[in-house]
Formats: sequence, structure tokens, C-alpha cells
Amino acid sequence: MIDAAGLRVMRAIADEGSFTAAALALGYSQPAVSQMVKRLEQRTGTVLVEKVGRSVRLTEAGQVLARHATPVLAALDAAEEEVAAIAGLRAGRVRLMAFPSSSVTLVPRALAAVRERYPDISVTFTEAEPPESLAALRAGECDLAVAFSYDGQDLGREEDLEGLVVHSLREEEVRVALPRTHPLAQHESVDLTELTDEDWIAGCARCRGHLLSIAAASGYSPRVAFETEDYVAVQGFVAAGLGVALIPDLIRAATHNPDVVIRPLNPPSRRHIHVVTTPDLQRVPAVAATLEALCESARATTTVSSA
Repeated sequence: MIDAAGLRVMRAIADEGSFTAAALALGYSQPAVSQMVKRLEQRTGTVLVEKVGRSVRLTEAGQVLARHATPVLAALDAAEEEVAAIAGLRAGRVRLMAFPSSSVTLVPRALAAVRERYPDISVTFTEAEPPESLAALRAGECDLAVAFSYDGQDLGREEDLEGLVVHSLREEEVRVALPRTHPLAQHESVDLTELTDEDWIAGCARCRGHLLSIAAASGYSPRVAFETEDYVAVQGFVAAGLGVALIPDLIRAATHNPDVVIRPLNPPSRRHIHVVTTPDLQRVPAVAATLEALCESARATTTVSSA
């Protein structure tokens, strides 16, 4: 096995013409250089250096190693510098995947913090709902996945989360959005049983499943008339009197439609937001820095939405 130290010695001997001069150039002792040459000759199975009077010269095999040493060592030096840059947060790439409603406030605030603190880190962002984002993380297609679950619902199946690390970001209340002219708009809270005859606007599969679950617990099956994952569009549908919808606090704090009234549900419902990664990835400095920024952003948005 030819190692980098052996290649450095062969190049130094070629440049300096003797073991003593090569040792001086490398900062080694002369016996250390002799031992490294002997070890390299044992590994390659051939003579690499021959004595000529008081000097030495490389054999044909030694010249081959010395010739290849320059590009190989240059590549190793470049690799070491790139790794050092990544470790020192002077470089690095993070692939973040998050569900759409988190891209309203939570994700942009975090990415802005990363850019301000570590301008040389590159973070790419892709929107995806929890099942897809967790699958992408496990497949190596992203480094961090921001996902959510509701009360009584697991973030993923046990096998989906095996070997992954889950960090809790925040919990938030899920409320009901009503047209301002709706008879229940004046109530401080709205009982789900009062919405049995309403048309509903539903979002992603997990959100729709949550609606069906809490309505079933209240004794009925909701009538889903429209489906959209765009919460601005959801509020537009509600404002037009086309139905009612569930709105999480993360959206309530970020968007506002003057013709929509948002009220707490009775019984209350909560959504839990997490960021998921792997044990190895969270040790990567750029990923750890982005994870920290997401946690900070979650704390900040929790304060805003509860205000």
C-alpha cells in the first residue's frame, strides 16, 4: 500500500538528491527517511533508490512514484482544504425538505439566519409533505426533513423512523376558519358538532386525514367540497363563503384575509412540527448549523403566533 507520506519522501529525494537533504526539506530525521524508503520498497516489492557515491538516485520504479507524487499530493492537499473548509463552516451544502406551510415563516427565517452567519454555506430547499420528505431523507436525497403530525397521529410508521433522529420544533393549535358573515363567527370558540352541515376545504392527505379523524370523533363525516394545499387559496375559498377549513397557527400568524374569522376548536386540536435527520448527518457542521437555525426560528414563530 503506497501512502501519502511515502510519496512525499520520494518526491523530496527526487528534488534534493540525497536522504539528508530530503529529510531536511521535510522536517524529518535522516534515519526516518531511510526507514520510510525501506518500508515503501517492501510494499512495492522492488528497489526504489540506489546509492551513487555520496548521493542517491531513483530507480525507474522510484521515478514513476516521484512523477505521480505531484498530482496525487496536490489532489490530497485540495481535498484536505475542502474538508477543512466544510468543518470550519467556510463551505458546505445542506439539502432541506419541508412541508409547504412551513415555508411561510419558519423556513425562511432559518435560512436567512444561516446565510447571515455562514455566507459560504449553500442550502437548497424543496417542498414536500411528511411521507415524501421522510422517504427522501432515508433515500439520501435530503439532509434535513421538516415534517408534522397531529394529536394522536405518529410522525411516521415505526419503520419509517428507525435509525433517524427526530427533533421537536414546536406545537401549535389548529383552528377553524369561517366566513366573517358566518353565524358562528361571533363565538369565542366553535364546537365541531356545530359544523356537521358545512362544506369543507381540505389540504394535503395528512391534513385531510386529520379532519376526517376529529370529525369522526365528534360523530359525523365531513363533506369535503374543495381541496387545495395553498392556505392563501383556502382562506380565499372561505372568504367567498364556499366552506370552512382548518388553519394551523403557523399560517394564522403569517397570512390574513379580512373576510375570514379564525376561531379555536372545541375540543382543541394541535399540530406537532419536527425536523428529522440521521445521526451521522447531524454531526456535519453545515447540517448542525441549519438545524440550530430551524430550532431558533421555531422558538421565534411560537412567540409570534401566541402573541
